Amino acid sequence: MKLSQNTIFITGGTSGIGRAIAEQFHKLGNQVIISGRRKALLDEVTKANPGMVGIELDIQNPDSIKSVARKLIEDFPQLNVVFNNAGIMPFDNAAGEQDEESILATVATNFLGPVRLTSALLPHLKQQQDAVVIHNSSVLAFLPLATNAVYSATKAAMHSYALTQRFTLRDSGVRVIEIAPPWVDTDLIHKSGDPRAMPLADFVADTMKGLASGRDEVYVDAIQALRDNPGSGEHALVNAFNQSIIDNPIPTGH
Repeated sequence: MKLSQNTIFITGGTSGIGRAIAEQFHKLGNQVIISGRRKALLDEVTKANPGMVGIELDIQNPDSIKSVARKLIEDFPQLNVVFNNAGIMPFDNAAGEQDEESILATVATNFLGPVRLTSALLPHLKQQQDAVVIHNSSVLAFLPLATNAVYSATKAAMHSYALTQRFTLRDSGVRVIEIAPPWVDTDLIHKSGDPRAMPLADFVADTMKGLASGRDEVYVDAIQALRDNPGSGEHALVNAFNQSIIDNPIPTGH
């Protein structure tokens, strides 16, 4: 995709990957609109980046999505890029009783939100030049993390949806790109400086290069082996990965 002269809407743009990529696009001369649920955080980011715009959005709420989509089309008729970035990653227990509120929020934020938002904006995007939909999945779409089973499942669903959406839009002029981050040192779980986590600045630099390259899937070289289909070795790979996390737990901040 082209990296400048776009009008870009980014969900979850007040922290972590969303904010960092929003600021990179802003520096490259794009009109960037970010969304989030808390106005104070939106104001903080837009104040630090003059010209960037913030819009309150509850990505779990279908009515909020429809309202924001209408506002975007009205206020930013040149909108041509939508980056579905917002996500939450609560810990859960697939071996026991799951918290209903938590699992519904995770599915609504990580999967239904992007589906609903893209659906609301696609009629407009189909009329734009250089239109792009970007879905932020995860390496966990390919290698599920047992301590975050529902999150991993939503990212696998997002990967599947991106594949089929890319095919169905193949003649529409709208490109579908999937970004699959590794473990990046952000506050999605707990920003800890863990050496297993990729520094945010390094991830953003690699991701911007990947977007510029024209790839349909953008991920760092370090997860290539995990992206490759493990075939009949999948169970051993997943089991070994999750045992390594049990042996060296991810910091939770508690």
